[in-house]
Amino acid sequence: MTAIPVEHVLVVPTLLFHEIGYFQGFHENVVPYLKTLLDPAHTRYMPRDLAEQDPSYKQLIPYCIFRHGDDIFCYTRGTAQGEARLHAKRSIGVGGHISTVDRDSSAEPYAAGMQRELDEEIEISTTYSSRMLGLLNDDLTEVGKVHLGVVHIFELNAPQVAPREKSMIKAGFVPLAQLVQEKDQFETWSQICLDFLAK
Repeated sequence: MTAIPVEHVLVVPTLLFHEIGYFQGFHENVVPYLKTLLDPAHTRYMPRDLAEQDPSYKQLIPYCIFRHGDDIFCYTRGTAQGEARLHAKRSIGVGGHISTVDRDSSAEPYAAGMQRELDEEIEISTTYSSRMLGLLNDDLTEVGKVHLGVVHIFELNAPQVAPREKSMIKAGFVPLAQLVQEKDQFETWSQICLDFLAK
């Protein structure tokens, strides 16, 4: 019987995050955090099942938002999605874990992992520009305690994003104002981002 390989994901010590400057919610000043948090001297790879239960480490997660004008791409997480704690929640973020497979790329592991996750989850059929928007931390939920989100926004020239994964259902572009009104249907990270985008 062949053993199923265990995914190892990129983590940083939660204490290090606190030393740089703890915050709850959304934080715009990304550079001083990522300069330290992505330094290989501080990162390690842990078995994902252990990382999900150990709040002494934070898993770094690219969280990508797609916008065309006033419309935001959103979807509902189906039961095929990996994180059971988020099933049936709506989301505006696409992305996932950085894992050991991303170390073998010619790119820096974080950038390689983000691109791999996007390629696996969605198809973008238009041109775009992208930038880093901020950091997300939510220690008020069990999922949030073990993750730290890096928010990227993609400004699209057409509303052409389609899911590749069966776990992404009811996908499409919706006006930001409508999403804000429906905020209680969304996972916490998306709620925090919606509040920021609506400012």
